[in-house]
Amino acid sequence: MMKILVVDAFTSEPFSGNPAAVCLLPPEGRDDRWMQSLAAEMNLAETAFLAPEGDAWRLRWFTPELEVNLCGHATLASAHALGEWGLAGEPGELRFLTRSGVLRAVRLGAGIRIDLPADPAHPQPLPADIARALGGPATVWTGASRANWLVCLPSDKAVQDVAPDFRPLRAALLPSGFGVIVTSAADRPGVDFVSRYFAPAHGIDEDPVTGSAHCALAPYWSGRLGRTTLAARQISRRGGALTVELAGERVLLTGRAVTVLRGEVG
Repeated sequence: MMKILVVDAFTSEPFSGNPAAVCLLPPEGRDDRWMQSLAAEMNLAETAFLAPEGDAWRLRWFTPELEVNLCGHATLASAHALGEWGLAGEPGELRFLTRSGVLRAVRLGAGIRIDLPADPAHPQPLPADIARALGGPATVWTGASRANWLVCLPSDKAVQDVAPDFRPLRAALLPSGFGVIVTSAADRPGVDFVSRYFAPAHGIDEDPVTGSAHCALAPYWSGRLGRTTLAARQISRRGGALTVELAGERVLLTGRAVTVLRGEVG
């Protein structure tokens, strides 16, 4: 039997943040079809699969529909799970071997910091079909990164009020596989910027708290606000908080995680 946890990431409170399943595979792993089937069974935004590989861990992420190249919250959840299972070793750095290269995680007090590749967005007009599916909000700036559209809106309230029509949004995004990040400067104490994230092309209408989206948000807001370390909040229904630091071509995300379910799978 293989160990499996459900972990709420980027939160210290159960039933908030972003849930991810984390499954500990044997050294020989399991085939892709089995992993995709388990991810569909778990029916969470991502299920992470860990297998030991030398002094590191092979890490893969699956949505209920497909394997993805990068998932921040499930990386945070994986580091948390290894600590809970007593497999994190001495205090220090965990290394994950992934489709996005080597990612690192380290515990910092009550939180965990993960190291991801930056994915800066460059100015580009938002396609009309995507704009319509988002409800035609007034925009301050739009651009595209390697993986997402980034849409800056004029206010915190404007981000809260976005109500996408997901069927046409999915159709518009399917050819590229992109997601859509909507963001603005924050109008709340202790927070620099807010965001929401939509990825219907990946089978996720709205993701609760998205680490990988902050790989684009960190360069954008660092440039706008003139600081490399920022406080972020994703204002989905569940909500979550993280600290974002731009470090050259890397983005360091720090947040908390809490286990909500422990089990085994055959």
